[in-house]
Amino acid sequence: MIAVLCGGVGAARFLRALDGVVEASETTAIVNTGDDAIMHGLSISPDLDTVVYTLAGAIDPERGWGLADESWRAMEGLARLATARPAQSDAASTWFNLGDRDLATHLYRTTRLAEGASLSKVTAEIAAAWGLSQRIVPMSDDRVSTIVTVDGVGDVSFQEYFVKMHHDVSVEAIRFDGASKARLAAGVDEAMRAAECVVIAPSNPIVSIGPIRALDGVDAILGGRRESVVAVSPIVGGAALKGPADRLLRELGHDSSVVGVARLYAPIAGTLVIDPVDADLAEMVEAEGMRAVVTPSVMSTPEIGRQLADSVLRAGLRQ
Repeated sequence: MIAVLCGGVGAARFLRALDGVVEASETTAIVNTGDDAIMHGLSISPDLDTVVYTLAGAIDPERGWGLADESWRAMEGLARLATARPAQSDAASTWFNLGDRDLATHLYRTTRLAEGASLSKVTAEIAAAWGLSQRIVPMSDDRVSTIVTVDGVGDVSFQEYFVKMHHDVSVEAIRFDGASKARLAAGVDEAMRAAECVVIAPSNPIVSIGPIRALDGVDAILGGRRESVVAVSPIVGGAALKGPADRLLRELGHDSSVVGVARLYAPIAGTLVIDPVDADLAEMVEAEGMRAVVTPSVMSTPEIGRQLADSVLRAGLRQ
């Protein structure tokens, strides 16, 4: 069994590539829920949904989130209602788009949670509805919220930072509210311990993998088996392929390079996979205590994705 620590888009693409290398049923995806939010009274789990939609072949390929062939009539209706909204009201906000088909997922999740089902149970039901064989689990059934301290603004939710502010603002700090008390979702501890190889997907190390690591016991488990833990760098040539990972690293005092990623992951992973663009930094990665594996990591084609997944598994299993 292979366990994969996941954020959203990059992790979902890696899981899809992994599907071409190992049996889907042999994969457990442990997904960040620090980005989860309540919008319009609905429970939204962006990373979980991105993973499900991508593995189901239903993701919008251009946006990288939401469903393909989507319509937006509900949001259009909200925009009309917003013209009559009182100044003090949050009703009918339109800065966080929810497609009409995507709404079905959130309506289902919200109702099942209200009925007392755990997020793990609901996620398994949603994955089954899409015909997936991979085991997809949230990092925790307890609420953990990523809070971003924005320069000159103060504390905002992750979605406000990422979507409303277009992550185009300077960040002073990040914290994960609720992480100190949250418990790992059922089966997560076992999956990380029993897996032949644990992969840290090419996700933002601060706001995608960070919330998972903030949960009690995660770093201890991974550190105890670090030689079979392989991380894939989300930074290529000093830049993030998608999202603000490079800027967040710099703003929070880290090096925005594969070396900076190595410094963050060295306590919990024995190997870092880096793209050939960064081959000249391999020795510096190894100086941080990680083995550097150089292989194409930008999954621009299915074949490159499969080659990356194969290289990651070989590194983790020492084949």
